[in-house]
Amino acid sequence: MERKKYIPSQESFTERLDIFISGSAGLSRSHAQNLVKEGMVLVNSHTEKPGYRLKKGDIIELTIPEEPQVTLVPEDIPLEVPFEDSHIIVVNKPPGIVIYPAAGHRSGTLMNALIARCGNLASTGSPLRPGVVHRLDKDTSGLIVFAKNDKAYLDLVRQFREREVEKVYQALVYGNPKKDSGEIRYSIGRSLSDRKKMSTRTRRGKEAVTRFKVISRFKTSSLIQVQIVTGRTHQIRVHFAASGHPVLGDNTYGKKTVIKFRHKLISFKRQMLHAYSLKFTHPATGKPVGLTAPIPEDMQKAIEELSDSDR
Repeated sequence: MERKKYIPSQESFTERLDIFISGSAGLSRSHAQNLVKEGMVLVNSHTEKPGYRLKKGDIIELTIPEEPQVTLVPEDIPLEVPFEDSHIIVVNKPPGIVIYPAAGHRSGTLMNALIARCGNLASTGSPLRPGVVHRLDKDTSGLIVFAKNDKAYLDLVRQFREREVEKVYQALVYGNPKKDSGEIRYSIGRSLSDRKKMSTRTRRGKEAVTRFKVISRFKTSSLIQVQIVTGRTHQIRVHFAASGHPVLGDNTYGKKTVIKFRHKLISFKRQMLHAYSLKFTHPATGKPVGLTAPIPEDMQKAIEELSDSDR
């Protein structure tokens, strides 16, 4: 059996116990819930329900029963790698590929490709998520960093937790924001009507801060640059949908997948969101690492179509 101990940070106060365990141990939500219900999770040496809200001073102890060995199968999937050394690897993720295997995506993931290329990644995390420091949604493209060893993993996780990593995105959103730049501050939590979605209308939301700058304005939409100060699930998509300017192509938040202009239809097959730049401190050398990834072809084509519609 594997035993782990966690002391929640201030950002995790009021978070549900099962959600905290899921995120901290790299487990699915259902797996975390089952472990809590089975008494494999203790809070201050006592069992609690999955919905227990964490508070200051809590000490969480997790016991994970031994399971049949799960291994990633190496797959020869092409990768665009802007940076790699013996400690980390940064990938420019194409849209449409998931990070790690899960229900419905047992193969063809970024992890399958990374194992084939690197052989091994950091051992920290679940067997199917080694070295995963942060995430991008399936249909979001752009830069993502992975750790090849545990020391790099722990340092990168710390940098993300302490908000030392600068992540800048570019997105196509519906309509035109009133200001050329600004900041969105809406707390984000689980939707009251659909637990699979995030929302600004929630009982126990967490602080979320998104900064933006308009790059180009079209008649029906805008190209914006976005910097997230916090890293909440679906933060950019939720914030801009709540602001009345949903990300184009987002079928979950806003549902602006088609724009009609005169006699022309412009369709978006995925959310027009791209992780454009990533800046962090190298976990081994201490030197700054700054990378950018050009806008992918499908998003560039959409920009050109929107620009043409202005003529």
